[in-house]
Amino acid sequence: MTTELTVEGMSCGGCEQTVESALEELDDVENAAADNESDRVRVSGNADTDIIAQTIEKAGYTVKH
Repeated sequence: MTTELTVEGMSCGGCEQTVESALEELDDVENAAADNESDRVRVSGNADTDIIAQTIEKAGYTVKH
C-alpha cells in the first residue's frame, strides 16, 4: 500500500532526509520518499496513516489533513 501526505516545513534535502529516516524506522514502512519542492511524502508499506503522520510531526514538520 502507498500513502501520500502533504507535509509543511520541509525546505531542503536535509529536511527530506530527516522525514525519510524517521519514517523508515517504522516496522511497517518499506520505503519513504519526501520531496520538499512539492511538499509531499510518499510512503510504501503497511503502516497506519495516523502513525505515519505522528512520526512526521515528531520529526518537526506539519502534516496537512
